[in-house]
Amino acid sequence: MGYPQKLLSDGEVIKFEMKPHWRALIWPILLLIIVAGLSAFLTTITAAWAPFNLIFAAIGLIIIIIWAFIPFLRWVTTQYVFTNRRIIIRRGLLTKQGRDMPLSKVNNVTFEVSFLGRILNFGRLIIQSAGEDSGLDIDDVPNVEVIQRDVYQLYEEDDARRRGVSGDTGHTQVLPSDGT
Repeated sequence: MGYPQKLLSDGEVIKFEMKPHWRALIWPILLLIIVAGLSAFLTTITAAWAPFNLIFAAIGLIIIIIWAFIPFLRWVTTQYVFTNRRIIIRRGLLTKQGRDMPLSKVNNVTFEVSFLGRILNFGRLIIQSAGEDSGLDIDDVPNVEVIQRDVYQLYEEDDARRRGVSGDTGHTQVLPSDGT
């Protein structure tokens, strides 16, 4: 599901949007497999003792809900949206959490990529702000180097738009003062 167009201002266009990198689901999926298998095994070997079956099943279900299902819901409900005017981060299913940063406030865009991030192609995008807030730190960004370049390009385009410069280059043409 994409970001609702009704939440954009006039003239604002979504340039790209994404979810956190799929690697955020690795541990919840592994935990789901291990806990489900272990619960099934323990339930089978204690089949004669019905109360233990229920206890193992309940403990397994609680672990799966807390450490597998909830992280999956967090991943599904997190959006990173980049428009021609701002950067939008939205999280949450039952309760919503959001943070926007106008591109006009961007001072610096950097990234960090760990060893695992180099292998799986994800990293952390750090956007420093000119405002009072400290900026945005966005974890698990897929293709973080490309996104860093694209955010900087969006900033340049927004800066040119605000200065009234036409074209995508961001440069104004200066004519000689003698009219030639």
